[in-house]
Amino acid sequence: MSEPAARPTFASHLGVLVTMIGVAVGLGNVWRFPYMVGMFGGAPFVLVYVLAVALVGVPILMAEWALGRHTRRGPVGAFERGGLPFGRPLGWIFFGGVTAATAYYSVAVGWVLYHGVGELARGLGAAWPHGSILPPASGFDPRSFAFQMVATALVVLACAAALLRGLRRGIERASKVLVPALFAVLVVLIVRAVTLPGAGAGVSWYLLKVDLGAITPAVILAALGQAIFSLSLGGTFMVAYGSYLDRSENLRTGAAWTAGGDLGAGLLAGFAVLPAVFALGLEPASGPGLLFTTMPQVFAALPAGWLFGALFFLSLFGAAYLSDVAAFEVLVAGLTDNTRLSRRGAVWTVVAVVFVLALPPMVNLEVFVPWDLTFGSGFQTLGALLAVLAVGWGMHRASALEELASGEAGVSIVLLRAWLRWVVPLAILAVGAWWVVTDVLG
Repeated sequence: MSEPAARPTFASHLGVLVTMIGVAVGLGNVWRFPYMVGMFGGAPFVLVYVLAVALVGVPILMAEWALGRHTRRGPVGAFERGGLPFGRPLGWIFFGGVTAATAYYSVAVGWVLYHGVGELARGLGAAWPHGSILPPASGFDPRSFAFQMVATALVVLACAAALLRGLRRGIERASKVLVPALFAVLVVLIVRAVTLPGAGAGVSWYLLKVDLGAITPAVILAALGQAIFSLSLGGTFMVAYGSYLDRSENLRTGAAWTAGGDLGAGLLAGFAVLPAVFALGLEPASGPGLLFTTMPQVFAALPAGWLFGALFFLSLFGAAYLSDVAAFEVLVAGLTDNTRLSRRGAVWTVVAVVFVLALPPMVNLEVFVPWDLTFGSGFQTLGALLAVLAVGWGMHRASALEELASGEAGVSIVLLRAWLRWVVPLAILAVGAWWVVTDVLG
């Protein structure tokens, strides 16, 4: 299979690791993971989630990288070149899904930026309309809509700035700064959270009280879904970034490090959030509002809380920004691979379309939540399944084994391919069925 001569690759192995971790670590870990732990009972959910990342997440991540590197294409061309029936139209369908998902995700990243600036304003004693950016449950709030338009515009323009600088000068360089900064800030917040009076009960509930009887099918399937979501799997982001991997990169090692960094960020975020919530007698099972509603109350009750709040929200913005850049990169690669647009032209086309599509989810939660469930949960799970099927069943056996092995040999690679062909698809189908039953059918 011929490869485009102009296809860029990462500048260094370190650049690969921090970029891939930056793609995976976003709102899925720092926002979604703590509230999922709260909703599904603490330590039992954490145990299943760790196993899901190791047994399902890492193999899917390797498969998506293998598909991207083998085809040197984003999802539009990768499914077709990977031997998946109807691969090209499926690729364009997922291109449309990622465009819609990037739109609402950029809105959520704008919420984070707004709250970070708000904490800084509180520290300076300035008036700030906290919470005013969040869309209403129903109806239309022109003030909220205006705040969201401004914040989202700043987010998409910041993404464009990184994309215009290209892979090495933009995305890779930003990752080398933002990923270590996020981990450093989380460590600082953990030290403050676990030293609060009463925080020990939160730590115990979070990690130590593992009641095996509480591990229900709902907990297992929710943990599998969180693993797919948090690792940015779905046949899109990681396929596109895999197309930039050099042939010398070991996929097994890279996937292990990426999953480890992603898992570490989630666990650290839980340490930063949940002990403080317990210490202040707040409700850990408050759902998606745990971050934007509960955490400002936590910071307001702490000495110099505005500082901790600003560090938390701005570091979260950095992580979410990298994931958003990854989403934009999938779209830009799709256009440059399959049209005559230059990279600059593709960037500005994508920015304009994403911003327009971001307007409907800003209206209210009756639009935002179904948008999230359809283009986030649904498309992401289905895309991960198709990527695994392309590698396990569509690609020639020798090609799949060569990509997965990355120069290594042995029976473990054969077993890995068998695991991808049979076990992982069944696990993904279980997650998809759970999503349909709970989120679609109620």
